Amino acid sequence: MAGVIEGDAAVWRVPPAHTVLKFAGAAAVALVAVFAHDTAGSLLAGVAAAGLAALALRDVLAPERLRADAAGVTVVAGFAGRRRVAWPEITGIEVDERRRALVRSRLLEIRTEDDLHLLSAYDLGADVADVAGELDRLRAAAQPGSASSADG
Repeated sequence: MAGVIEGDAAVWRVPPAHTVLKFAGAAAVALVAVFAHDTAGSLLAGVAAAGLAALALRDVLAPERLRADAAGVTVVAGFAGRRRVAWPEITGIEVDERRRALVRSRLLEIRTEDDLHLLSAYDLGADVADVAGELDRLRAAAQPGSASSADG
């Protein structure tokens, strides 16, 4: 699973090392912007530094990207907001895997009637297939009449 259990909930967060790397990358690219000898290079490096800093700031403001418990899930929404989704509102939990040339991407998809939440292994700090399996298990346990919910 690689998520953390907090009380009755499973929680997946951005690994702190990823946040540190984003801040370090932003600082390095900002130095390039400062010492670049041409205006276009400085501008491009400055924009890249600001983008990396914004991604790192999001990791600080909303490190918890997914929380699942018996009632449903809480997912990060927007830059640093959160949205609570009850299990009955979720229409699907899947792993979307795409291969192009030498690049492979895998995303966890949590679908509702009106929204699609996409989370990567970098967001979760765990393999998306493992997280999908854990979410399926928690969802099944929360269903009325299931063997797991009858036990306890």
